[in-house]
Amino acid sequence: MAAGTGTGSALWHGFADMGAVERGGAFVVSKGEGAYIWDDAGNRYLDATAGLWFTNVGHGRREIADAVAQQLSTIAHFSNFGDFAPETTVKLAERLAAIAPVAGSKIFFTSGGSDSVDTAAKLARRYWHEMGKPDKNMVVGRQKAYHGMHVAGTALAGIPVNREGYGELMPDTATVEWDDAKTLLALIEEVGAERIAAFFCEPIIGAGGIYLPPEGYLAEVRDICREHDILFVVDEVVTGFGRIGGDWFASTRFDLQPDMMTTAKGLTSGYVPMGAVFVAPRVSEPFFSGGVWWRHGYTYGGHAGAAAAALANLDIVERENLLAESKRLEGSLHEHLSPLADHPRVQEVRSGLGAVAAVQLVDPAEALPFVQTLREHGISGRAAGQGAMQISPSFVMTDEQVADMAAGIRAALG
Repeated sequence: MAAGTGTGSALWHGFADMGAVERGGAFVVSKGEGAYIWDDAGNRYLDATAGLWFTNVGHGRREIADAVAQQLSTIAHFSNFGDFAPETTVKLAERLAAIAPVAGSKIFFTSGGSDSVDTAAKLARRYWHEMGKPDKNMVVGRQKAYHGMHVAGTALAGIPVNREGYGELMPDTATVEWDDAKTLLALIEEVGAERIAAFFCEPIIGAGGIYLPPEGYLAEVRDICREHDILFVVDEVVTGFGRIGGDWFASTRFDLQPDMMTTAKGLTSGYVPMGAVFVAPRVSEPFFSGGVWWRHGYTYGGHAGAAAAALANLDIVERENLLAESKRLEGSLHEHLSPLADHPRVQEVRSGLGAVAAVQLVDPAEALPFVQTLREHGISGRAAGQGAMQISPSFVMTDEQVADMAAGIRAALG
């Protein structure tokens, strides 16, 4: 099934060799419904990645489109700087606070996940300044981790190739091993807890290759941060709003009690760009006690139309019990994809936690061509990390569709 595509487009794609795109043509998506998308030639594909981790409720939800249209016809947006606030944005903040992993959390809206990470990085430093500890300004991330592509997130993440050619993006950042909490302790001993503002942690490493946390790791780094007075920032841009399986957030499922939690993607299921940072009372209190300005914000943070999309999206998740469906997918993906590990071209399959999985190829250089081959078998996929096939379907994908997806991957492997 080859897409009907042309060359010479004015569009500059993200994360792409544009010379290769110009030569081969873009894969143009024209519509979506449920767990399927169609290209501009009318060919249908199972969407293995839910767009880019985000279409949790599936494609083609008229309910969300109608909610946005209604909001835009009333008032499209008004900034929430100073004492202004769109009514729909206030309503969404209250709804998110009600499901927050930490009671009493405040909600700071952004335009997406990269905004959310940069917001948390700035707020962590500013918090310690307000607490009389301005030297606590180092932010720490993990190898393989991805935290968006703004300056702070790029500097903080553990994917060196994403930093190439930019020089030093942000001082006072450090990286520890992704799967060994003891390396965080070693860094604390080396530089001193009095210098470290925050530790950023994806519960499941996403774009870096879909790596599940070792048993007990998340609780261990949470406790290390508590013991050394370091803010624990949980990046749930991928895992949030149900993708962890069975709960709204990994922070809830694993009782992480984050000081801050960054979110986006599943907040609106990607229907409209939006992100949110959940800020626990410990961090928000100095800024809500009066007399302190935090000079930070985004023109479209908390956009009223996006807030309407988010509210409709949350309604669907609750009404259709999609948190439970995500938990079902956790088992279904593991059942149907695990046998692929026996194929000689597959190094391993990482699955069994949340509605995510990775099929790791033995030869990472085969990943991009393999994405093209998948399309010939009716599957829209994506490479992640070093030679892994990202699997992160919409929660509406059925077990039968998961089986079809696994069969298509096996056929593409040859």
